[in-house]
Amino acid sequence: MTISKPGNASQRKGASPAVLVLEDGRSFRGRAYGAVGETFGEAVFNTGMTGYQETLTDPSYHRQVVVMTAPHVGNTGVNDEDDESAKIWVAGYVVRDPARIPSNWRSSRSLDEQLVDQGIVGISGIDTRALTRHLRERGAMRVGIFSGEALADEDTLLARVKEAPQMVGASLAAEVSTKEPYVVPAIGEKKFTVAAIDLGIKGMTPHLMAERGIEVHVLPATATAEDVYAVAPDGVFLSNGPGDPSTVDLTVVKAVLDRKTPLFGICFGNQILGRALGFGTYKLKYGHRGINQPVQDRTTGKVEVTAHNHGFAVDAPLDQVSETPYGRAEVSHVCLNDDVVEGLQLLDQPAFSVQYHPEAAAGPHDAAYLFDRFVTLMEGQRA
Repeated sequence: MTISKPGNASQRKGASPAVLVLEDGRSFRGRAYGAVGETFGEAVFNTGMTGYQETLTDPSYHRQVVVMTAPHVGNTGVNDEDDESAKIWVAGYVVRDPARIPSNWRSSRSLDEQLVDQGIVGISGIDTRALTRHLRERGAMRVGIFSGEALADEDTLLARVKEAPQMVGASLAAEVSTKEPYVVPAIGEKKFTVAAIDLGIKGMTPHLMAERGIEVHVLPATATAEDVYAVAPDGVFLSNGPGDPSTVDLTVVKAVLDRKTPLFGICFGNQILGRALGFGTYKLKYGHRGINQPVQDRTTGKVEVTAHNHGFAVDAPLDQVSETPYGRAEVSHVCLNDDVVEGLQLLDQPAFSVQYHPEAAAGPHDAAYLFDRFVTLMEGQRA
């Protein structure tokens, strides 16, 4: 096992020793950050300079240990307004230099306190740049963080990491989804009704639809086609979420496509739509995670800076229109870093999706127009 010493970042006084162990045997030693104990997950890195509160509470990060590439994290503390769900979903948290004192007029407590309160095991004071480069070269992999009584000899810890489940083949949407339906009312005049299937939805998503006069019925991931159409939707929304898209039952999505109901999917929803159209999905080497990813909308030529959190992608041809069971489909958006498919649209019926997060919490807001495009589809279908 290769041991990396702590980085030059300041260490919190009194924090217990901690070690991060990757499944390929590399290890990083630092200090406990957040709760003391042990945790396991898939090691991934996030390139956002801000928005750590929204990242932590994004259900798409379920069972992932998030490495922040920004060296200084926690300086604005935690507030009561910016959570994207009811809890922190990350399996573990890795930072180089945690803020000693949060300073922001909206802050109600420190990030460290929030992590402790919710039992999130983390590590600080390690060289996150070296760890990120390692993950870029070797790919996302299983990892464990250990502190306090969980510390043991390195071979024992490595063996425990290798016993943790893989992300490939993981069916996780039902674990993060709402158990009961709920309604987010339209703001102002109600214009449309949308059935949103919660595969790990973020709170900002139904809010942005509500701002456009949409009454959003948020349904569990286990909802049937009968459940969807019981709310008499003008459109159907497929949310973001965690896990391997190959594990999802496509019955509901195919029913929506069969009825030609306007359909909009994001992130995990994009992958599900892709599979329903007959495309495959595959796991990216290290994924896209952050709020600074360049994507081109090929329908307009516009380049957007966008928010991402995905480790899987759709395998669809970039240079041609494809024939599917539901008519012609094409790739509408593409990542300018690596040509990964970032959006799909059907040409013969009202359905489209994007791989990134147009709700952009936290920022940027370049892609908010996609909710307007969804409204236009519903207006056209109604007309």
